[in-house]
Parts: sequence; C-alpha cells; structure tokens
Amino acid sequence: MNTIFASLINSWKVTELRKKILITAGIFVIFRIFAHIPIPGVNTQKLAALFAQNQFLGLLDIFSGGTLLNFSVLALGLNPYINASIILQLLTIVFPKLEELSKEGEYGREKINQYTRFLTVPLAVVQSMGMYALLKNQGIVAAFDPFTLVTVMITMTTGTLFVMWLGELITEYGIGNGISLLIFGGIVGRLPIAASKTLSTISSESLTTFVLFGAIAIIVIAGTVYVNEAVRRITVNYARRIRGNKIYGGNTSYLPLRVNQAGVIPIIFAVSLVLIPSLIGGFLAQVKDPVLVNLGRFLTIIFNPNGVFYNIIYFVLVIGFTYFYTAITFDPKKIAAEIQKHGGFIPGIRPGAPTASYLNYILTRITLAGALFLGIIAIFPSIARGTTGMTTLLIGGTGILIVVSVILETVKALEAQLVMRNYEGFLKE
Repeated sequence: MNTIFASLINSWKVTELRKKILITAGIFVIFRIFAHIPIPGVNTQKLAALFAQNQFLGLLDIFSGGTLLNFSVLALGLNPYINASIILQLLTIVFPKLEELSKEGEYGREKINQYTRFLTVPLAVVQSMGMYALLKNQGIVAAFDPFTLVTVMITMTTGTLFVMWLGELITEYGIGNGISLLIFGGIVGRLPIAASKTLSTISSESLTTFVLFGAIAIIVIAGTVYVNEAVRRITVNYARRIRGNKIYGGNTSYLPLRVNQAGVIPIIFAVSLVLIPSLIGGFLAQVKDPVLVNLGRFLTIIFNPNGVFYNIIYFVLVIGFTYFYTAITFDPKKIAAEIQKHGGFIPGIRPGAPTASYLNYILTRITLAGALFLGIIAIFPSIARGTTGMTTLLIGGTGILIVVSVILETVKALEAQLVMRNYEGFLKE
C-alpha cells in the first residue's frame, strides 16, 4: 500500500506524468457521464431484478464497466471488444499466418489490434440484437418495431466503439492499459452504492456479520495479490561463446512461470458454459409440451446459481479451462527451442525435448495451484453469502481479481515511467 501511494506522489511531481494522470482522470469523467445516459423505453426496476437473478448478466455488467445494469448508451461497453480479443488470440494459435504476424513486433501488434476492431463491430451488432430480444421477452422493453430495434442496435454499437476509443486514448496518452482501467472504473464506481445499501441495513445483531465480511474481504484481497504475483523462476544458464577476440554469453537468467498464467479468462469461459442449461431450462419451461416443461424446470432447479451442484460444476469447469487456456498460450516446446537457439540450458536438464518435458512438468503442477485459486474465486460469492448472509456488498471474485490486477499493473506502469525518467536525467547529467 505504501508503494502505491509513493508511486502516485512521485508521479504527481513529474510534469509529464501529472499530465497523463489528468488525461486519464478526464476520460474517466467522460466515461461515467455517458454511463448514466439511459436508452429510452427501458424499465430499469425490472432490469435490476433480472440482473439480480442472472449471474451471467452480472458478469457481462462487470466487463461493460457497469453500464449494462442501467442500460445506458454504453450498455454493451467493452464486451464485444473483449470477445473479439479472445477470438483473435485463439485464432493466432490456430492459423500460422496470424502467429507469424503477432511476432513481427509493433507492426504485427497494430495489425492484430486493427483486426480486433473490425471484428468488434459485427459482434456488437449481434450482441445488441440478442440483448434487445432478451429484454423484450422479459417485458423490460415495451416497444417492438423495426425502427426501435435498429435505433437500439446503432446506439449500442456506437457506444461500444466510443468506449473502445476512450480506452485506446488512455493507453496512448494516459497511464496503464485503457481497456482494463475502464473496466476497473466501472466496478469501483458501483461500490459506494452497494456500501450505502449495506450500511442502511446493518443493525446491532448484524454488526458481527459485517465485521466477519470485512475480515473475509481482506483475506481474499491479500490472497489475490499473492497468487497473482506469484511466479516460479526457472534458472537458465547460457554457455560462453568466443567469436574472434570477444566472449559472448556465460550469464545466468531466469524464466518466470506465473502461477496464475491464464488470468480471468477461464472464469469467463466457465460461467458462459455453466449457465447454458439454466437458460435452456428457462426457455423450455415456457413451451406447451409437458415433457419439455418438466425438463426445463429440472434444469432450472439443478443449475440454480445458489445451489451446490451448480457451484461444483462451475468449480470443475474453471479448473479445466485454466489448464486448457494455459496449454494453448504457453508452449513448452517453443520455449525450449528458443532457449536452445540462444545457447541456453537449464542446469541438470539437457537442451531440446528434455527441457520441454521439464517445463511441462513444472507448469502442470503450478497451474494446479492457479486453477484451484481461480475456482475458489469463481464460487466466492456463494461462499460469502452462505457465511455472512450479506449480498449487497458483493462484487464477486471476478471483480476482485480484475481490480487487484489492474491496480498492480498501473502501479508497475507508473514505476516504469519514473525509472525511465530518472535514467534519462542521469544520462543528461
């Protein structure tokens, strides 16, 4: 905590960094203003009740930056952009040309970002149609005509592009990753409202529960920071090579393997999959066939987000997707080939295939710790509700993971800027 405040204070003293901080704060203000401009014709009370019953919509609200709950002009937020980024990341692994493009430095990253923007537009159109149909079926949107549908689609798609542009402005002219910061701002922006509701319901009997909730929150945040920053460092030695009168290599470095290699992506995949049966059950419960109605009711009861079976399946899926995503983003064979290419070796392990097997052995075991951590974070809201009985202050384990990760990344960005400034000043002297 002292490091965070020290970085902010030192950054404020530097004119260039102070300008970046002010630009970031100004964009935040613009984002929050547009987040409270609602789309006409929406029953916000019914919408809030729907979000309280549907965990998937709650997750979408997190990644929209908190704009979906009040169905503002930025209702879709960054969801289409995040989906497009995940799709492009997976396609990069499938198609060799995209993989080669991703390795071409700044030019390759810019081209992939451009493809991501292009893919965001059709995804935003499809999601806006789906969201409108969902709200219409729930009686939240009264009007249903082609003009209203087209208007809502254009408004929501434009809002997504606007938020994406704001995020890129922060990345270019501000501090840190703009997309992550806007999601962070949406999550944190809802905390004062949730805290006020909680304080208004506290009585002398529930004061102990509130203290218990605070203790659990501190433990969860500390654990999130610890696991998120935890790495297993693999020692890599480089052999000495003599070319002419010069000696190259001979140094030692470390290959850091993160415990939480997959980040928050497995939770997104898992919650999208585990909620499908309940969505199907809700649809089947409205048909006329008695057999399908009973099947729909069965699925709704079994996959109730507050039920034990749902949380067990959710936990197992998060672990499975953590291993899956880690496997497709970290290839031990490629890492071993790169180490061998540059004349490196792991002490006690032969280069090539034995190095790849060793890295896979280590990665499999540390991924288990990361997967268990993500699984607990995913079902944390249910655990907290069962322990404390409080629901108004919960932002979910996914939200906590995002907030902690963004804060750590932003502080590191500030510290890097400060180190670079000090280094440039040293060179000038």
